[in-house]
Amino acid sequence: MSKRFLAAALLLSVSALPAFAAKTSLVVGMPIEPPGLDPTIAAPVAIREVTLANLYEGLVRIDRNGKVQPLLAKSWEISPDGLAYTFHLHEGVKFHDGTAFDSGDVKFAFDRARDPKSTNAQKQIFAPIDSIETPDSATVVIKLKETSGNFLTYLGWGDAVIVAPESAADNAANPVGTGPFKFKSWTRGDKVELVRNPDYWQKDKVKLESVTFRFISDSQAQVAALRAGDIDAFPNLAAPELFAEFQKDPRFKAVAGNTEGETVAGMNNARKPFDDARVRRALMHAIDRKALVEGAYSGFGTPIGSFFSPNNPAYVDMTGVIPYDPEKAKALLKEAGYANGLSISIKTPQMAYASRSAELMAAMFAEVGVEMKIIPTEFPAKWIEEVFKNKDYDLTIVSHTEPLDIDIFARDNYYFNYKNDTFKALIADAARTTDEKARFAKYAQAQKILAEDVPALFLFQLPKLGVWNAKLQGMWENSPIPINDVTEASWTE
Repeated sequence: MSKRFLAAALLLSVSALPAFAAKTSLVVGMPIEPPGLDPTIAAPVAIREVTLANLYEGLVRIDRNGKVQPLLAKSWEISPDGLAYTFHLHEGVKFHDGTAFDSGDVKFAFDRARDPKSTNAQKQIFAPIDSIETPDSATVVIKLKETSGNFLTYLGWGDAVIVAPESAADNAANPVGTGPFKFKSWTRGDKVELVRNPDYWQKDKVKLESVTFRFISDSQAQVAALRAGDIDAFPNLAAPELFAEFQKDPRFKAVAGNTEGETVAGMNNARKPFDDARVRRALMHAIDRKALVEGAYSGFGTPIGSFFSPNNPAYVDMTGVIPYDPEKAKALLKEAGYANGLSISIKTPQMAYASRSAELMAAMFAEVGVEMKIIPTEFPAKWIEEVFKNKDYDLTIVSHTEPLDIDIFARDNYYFNYKNDTFKALIADAARTTDEKARFAKYAQAQKILAEDVPALFLFQLPKLGVWNAKLQGMWENSPIPINDVTEASWTE
């Protein structure tokens, strides 16, 4: 056999082999397991990270760049006075159980969310609504009592997804939405499994056949699972000290992105000594934010001086309002009557950023005569019960990851127990303001009030340290909204 003939035969035999198909399954790691799977009735971010965009959809969506895009509503008009929003819906959309989606479902979902008995975590989204009309099955008219400058953005949050009356009551354990994936199973303490929705209304959009969300709280176990290939992606790695190693490893793509998560040490403003602004300011003066970011997150993260995301165009840097100044901290404590020291406690969730930050804060406080006891508190269940609901705490620490959530300091009975009528009126005014420049100016004023009054210790903006298999594409590098959207994820061959 000639060399030329042999080469031709080999080439022919290779071309006859079947092509290797790209993977169609994905395993995503998360540090926290959600307590349920209905984002419209509970606050924990982990619910949205599993369900938003994957299982449930809203009238609009927030894209990876933070922009509002059409979703179940293909278009809309806003009346000249800003008080009427007319949404035109996609037709032929079905829920996972086969029931048809129409305007009645939108009315049901929003009426349910704004009901006085609702446990929706973001009821302020729906507060401006006066009435919801459904002139036909594909049209929804939402009339507002007052203008809402952020109304469309709010409708892209997980709290505003559309659920059906036939299935809403059971969504926490058996979620039914209109999204590209359907719920398959939930093994408590381990994983949630989703499968592709064969009847999805955007038929060619999704490439994956199955997605599994696995819950691994320990940061070292997260790293081990990635390296072993047991996890394909960890969108929020909790081991910042090992992140640089993944950046050097060609098997992975490691991206340091940003989130909307303001990490704060919330104080119980109704409990002594935190009802005294001098004590709150003293504690803020005692914290070296740059050292905290370096120690808690290996230098990743942005120090903040108020409760507003540096990613937002209305952000104003307030870190200089109450800078690191231990001597000033001591003087304020003495003025407040604590010259001989002060003992406090902090209830700390198990997330690595929280426990590390608490340890560093305790050391910084000790330098100014404040002893802080660290009390580990399981998140979310125990933390929500003790801190969020019962307000049984001195300090706590958590990242608030919803965008544009400065209004939490204006909410009655929120866990900070913060009361400031001037701030509350300003936030309400900002919410009504549709002119962007004027609204941004009001947000700047609000940021300054919080920076000066310190109802919480403003620490840093939580980074998004994402690590995933280098052959995986379509993952979000930033988190303009709490989400693990895998609807555009796919594998290269």
